Amino acid sequence: MKSFLNRRGAVRSNGASHLVAVEHEPPHEATPTENAAAERDEPAARAASGSDATGASAPADTETLAASAPDPATALRPISTLHAVPAVPAHLGNRPVQLADGAAFEALVAANELTTFRVFRSFDYAVTLLFHTHTLAYFVTLHQDNTLWHALRAADLDAASAAFHHLEEQATRLAEGETRLAQLAAQNAMLTKQIEQSEAQAERLRVNLQRHTEQEHRVNARQHQVRKDVAQLEAQRIAAQAQLNKAHRTIHQLSVTSNEGVPHLPGR
Repeated sequence: MKSFLNRRGAVRSNGASHLVAVEHEPPHEATPTENAAAERDEPAARAASGSDATGASAPADTETLAASAPDPATALRPISTLHAVPAVPAHLGNRPVQLADGAAFEALVAANELTTFRVFRSFDYAVTLLFHTHTLAYFVTLHQDNTLWHALRAADLDAASAAFHHLEEQATRLAEGETRLAQLAAQNAMLTKQIEQSEAQAERLRVNLQRHTEQEHRVNARQHQVRKDVAQLEAQRIAAQAQLNKAHRTIHQLSVTSNEGVPHLPGR
C-alpha cells in the first residue's frame, strides 16, 4: 500500500511514472477476511498499475476505491429460494387415490364425521366406503378383525368406487382360505353327524335283530313245549276215553244182569 501511494505522489509531482524504494514491512499472515478483500481489490489495482505504466491517465482516487469496496465482515450472503414441499410424494401427487393418514382417519371416525356409503364383509375382512362431508373427501378402508389395515383417500366418487372394488377383490381373495375352511368344517361336521346317525341306526338294527332272534328262540321253545303238552294231554285223553268206554260196558253188563231177575209182566 505504501508503494502504491508513493507511485501516486510521484505521478502528481513530476507527471512521469517511476519507482521509489520504500521500507519493507515485515510479512504477516493474511486472514481469510483480508484474502477476500485482496481478491476483490485486485482488478482495480491491476487497472491502476496499467494506466501508470502506459502514462495514459491518472488512476482513480484510492480513497474513493476503498470507500466503494464492500466490507467483507458486513457483506450479505445469498439466500436460496424456498420451494413448497408437497404433502404427498411426487409420484402420488397426480393420482386420484392416495394413502390416507391412519391417525387422522381414526380421529374422524372417533368424531363421527364420516358417512358410510358401502360396506363389504367377508369373514374377518371388511371393506368400507366413507364420505367426509366437511372436505368432500372419500375414504376407502380395509379392516381385518376390526383392525384398520389400509386407508385410501379419494377426491371423487368414481375413484373411490374403483378403490372400493379393488379392496373388495383383495378381501375376497384373502377370504378364500376362510371360505374353504368353513366349507370343509361344515362338511366334516355333517359327515360326523351322518356317521353318528348311521352307527346309531346300525346299533338299533343290531338290537332289534338280537331281540328278534331271542324272541324267535323263545317262540320255538314255547312251540316245542306246547307240542309236548298237547301230545301228553292227547295220550291222557285217549287213556281216559278208553277207561270211560270200559266203565260204560261194565255198567251195561251190570244193568243187563240186574234186569234178568225182574219178572216179565205183559202190558195192558
